[in-house]
Amino acid sequence: MENPALLLIVILKALVEVAALSLLAQGMLRVLAGRSYQQNPVYRLFQVIASPAIILARVVTPRFIAQQYLGVVALLLLFWMWLALIYAKAYICHAGQLACFAA
Repeated sequence: MENPALLLIVILKALVEVAALSLLAQGMLRVLAGRSYQQNPVYRLFQVIASPAIILARVVTPRFIAQQYLGVVALLLLFWMWLALIYAKAYICHAGQLACFAA
C-alpha cells in the first residue's frame, strides 16, 4: 500500500471487525454455555478482546443504560464505525484513483 491513510483505515477496519466478531461469538457462547458461561476460558478470551468496545459503549452511553445492554450498544457502535471506515476507504481509493480491492 502506497497510501498511509489507506493503510491506517484498513488496520482500523480490521480491528473493528475483530472486536465485533468477538462480541458476537461471546454472545453465542453465553447462550450455548448456559449458567456456567463465566467459567468458560473461551468466553473469557472473547471478553478480553471485546472489552475496549464495551468500555467505549459505557463512555458514550448515559448511566441509566444497564450493564447487560452494553454488549448490544457496543455492537451497534462497532457496526457504525465499520460502515464509516468502509466509506472512508472508498473515498480515499476514489480520490487517489487507486485500484483498491473490495475486502
